[in-house]
Amino acid sequence: MKILPFLCLISLASSFAFPADPKMDHEESRQLAQEYLGHFYTPEIEGSHLVQNKSNVPFDGKLREMQAFFGLTVTGRLDSNTLEIMKQPRCGMPDVAHGKCPRHFDGPLGVLGHAFPPGRGIGGDTHFDEDENWTKDSSGFNLFLVAAHEFGHSLGLSHSNDPNSLMFPNYAFIDPSKSPLSHDDIKGIQAIYGSSPKIPVKPKTPTIPQDCDPNLTFDAVTTLRREVIFFKDRYLWRIYPELSEVEFELISSFWPALPDGIQAAYENDRDEILIFKDENFWMISSSAILPGYPKSIYNLGFPRHIKKIDAALFDKNTRKTYFFVEDKYWRYNEINQSMEKGYPRRIAILFPGIGLPVDAAFQYKSFFYFFSGTEQFEFNPKTKNIARVLEVNSWFKCQKISNSLPYYGSNLEKNSNSKSVQVIPQESVILLIYLITYLLTDLYSW
Repeated sequence: MKILPFLCLISLASSFAFPADPKMDHEESRQLAQEYLGHFYTPEIEGSHLVQNKSNVPFDGKLREMQAFFGLTVTGRLDSNTLEIMKQPRCGMPDVAHGKCPRHFDGPLGVLGHAFPPGRGIGGDTHFDEDENWTKDSSGFNLFLVAAHEFGHSLGLSHSNDPNSLMFPNYAFIDPSKSPLSHDDIKGIQAIYGSSPKIPVKPKTPTIPQDCDPNLTFDAVTTLRREVIFFKDRYLWRIYPELSEVEFELISSFWPALPDGIQAAYENDRDEILIFKDENFWMISSSAILPGYPKSIYNLGFPRHIKKIDAALFDKNTRKTYFFVEDKYWRYNEINQSMEKGYPRRIAILFPGIGLPVDAAFQYKSFFYFFSGTEQFEFNPKTKNIARVLEVNSWFKCQKISNSLPYYGSNLEKNSNSKSVQVIPQESVILLIYLITYLLTDLYSW
């Protein structure tokens, strides 16, 4: 991460957005790409000869620089992956050298905010466009994330080419409850202000997740024939939904070659399980990892800026797999073994109401189950609505009153497969009978 003495801020850069029409004329694509590169990849120092000679920088040279910054295959050609990056919402600050910051706001979906670098007068000042849809979640522009990005510039940070960094130029939702600072962000700010004193830290004893912990969350969930497997850290649970037994094991006891902290998993219709972590995936068949794995997720058709998969779900009815990344999803055709065109799309459009980000997902009989934090959403793919909200460990038959919250007003299907059982403790029954007896005795005494 470079440290620059200026700043400019988050912008959707509507003047650089590309039409959604896939048949867009090649010349039009090139013209818009030139505008994008001219704004974000051309140094502009007022009064400098760089401004006068910027048109002399070759188009393919700028394109290569942009492709290298975003981790794309450097070809110097205007391919689909490069266009996709150019269409994404992003910061209005150039990614190279110096540039000018906009000091005005242009209404919704333009410049979201801007800030000024450290210094006297307006140095460090940060402004936000009141016309934007500011929210605390992913339904609009998350104010916390945009403000944190802006304050990073106010402190002297520039953009990072790490997609997981807060200072990455393109806007993307990150769960604010989880630390949005990457190693690159920390390294950049410490380069300016120094690091904190090193304090000896006692080594932590690894914690073993408890299946009935109300704060339990999952890393990934998948089916395995008639089983359902839940992953957490270096452990897994195995259950048969029709039975009451729950098995708890180390992942390494089944698949020694798999890493801890699996991030996504699903079973396709060929009885193969795909396991994902970061940019790699493994394929398991007949309980064994196939030779030649792990392989890169880019072999499946993901663009290069995607660095990890949050969750995956295989739809047995359509034989298509949904991949969830932040607030968007891709769809993979298992029959053709290819990623479908026209993606990514927003999760909220196809799966309204489910929590974000999606930590895990799987299909059981006629329902999809989405896990986000400590909540589980039972989703009906036919009616496109949520049937119930459950605790994530409802499958483990914990003996307690379930937090099952039906969505009244929707067409609920009777689900005989639900593992959420309303259990009334014996003490409560005795107390209820006592109160009814007391009230009746008091009533008839009149």
